[in-house]
Amino acid sequence: MNAGILGVGKYVPERVLTNADLEKMMDTSDEWIRTRTGIQERRIAREDEYVHDMAYEAAKAAIENAGLTPEDIDLFIVATVTQESNFPSVGNIIQDRLGAKNAAAMDLGAACAGFTYGTVTAAQFIQTGAYKNIVVIGADKLSKITDWEDRSTAVLFGDGAGAIVMGPVSDGRGLLAFDLGSDGSGGKHLNLNEKRKLYMNGREVFRFAVRQMGDASLRVLEKSGIAKDDLDLLIPHQANIRIMEASRERLELPEEKLMKTVHKYGNTSASSIVLALVDAVEEGRINDDDNLLLVGFGAGLTWGALVIKWGK
Repeated sequence: MNAGILGVGKYVPERVLTNADLEKMMDTSDEWIRTRTGIQERRIAREDEYVHDMAYEAAKAAIENAGLTPEDIDLFIVATVTQESNFPSVGNIIQDRLGAKNAAAMDLGAACAGFTYGTVTAAQFIQTGAYKNIVVIGADKLSKITDWEDRSTAVLFGDGAGAIVMGPVSDGRGLLAFDLGSDGSGGKHLNLNEKRKLYMNGREVFRFAVRQMGDASLRVLEKSGIAKDDLDLLIPHQANIRIMEASRERLELPEEKLMKTVHKYGNTSASSIVLALVDAVEEGRINDDDNLLLVGFGAGLTWGALVIKWGK
């Protein structure tokens, strides 16, 4: 029995913060941001809009898209690093709000790679037959930990949530291979500082991301038995267009096989990859039996790569 994706859903806040808006807030420019990151705008949650609010909306949409009800769900896995409290977890809160009375729930922390970790975790429960339907959510409100006086990082981040429902799929489809990893020695380059604000050594993180995303992509393709030429879509963590393009070039893929949402959402941490996946589905860029490669990196430092053959 293999585990695949049965439904998808997303939520992004209404407020749009453009590069022009940032020009009024700090010493930066639209041209500088676009050429170095590819970001044109990002979504910012209201002060009273919490991670569990965004996760709830994304999960609800994914369950409906899968043709299921909350009572059909066995487990919620929420990848986040910006939950309002450690307990109750975001998973606990949305399980209750959805009325998913048969479901267990937990949060998982692997920063921007969290969605890949959550997807792999869910697959293990399904492949062993322990659970049938699992909701995996990536949700983060990075605006609350962004240092808005640090122009090197403030221009990068946004808020949002995306979700998938995972369950049993026909032979040959679903999660074909994964590659997860950690390099804790790099934690000093991307973390929460003493002010509880996000700190990033941009140069070191860039070097790590370019190397590790490329390496992980090649390793997971080898594990899956899928050739580079047989990939239909690369869905990378939407952190920086230069990192994304480096991954595409490492795989020798044409530009049309790179999914890009960084221009409209920025870096949304654990929701980054899944938001791009949902948008790809909504735009009709994914068909049954397409081979997808999802890859990301995050604080920790962490990384994760997945190869999925699409379809139920």
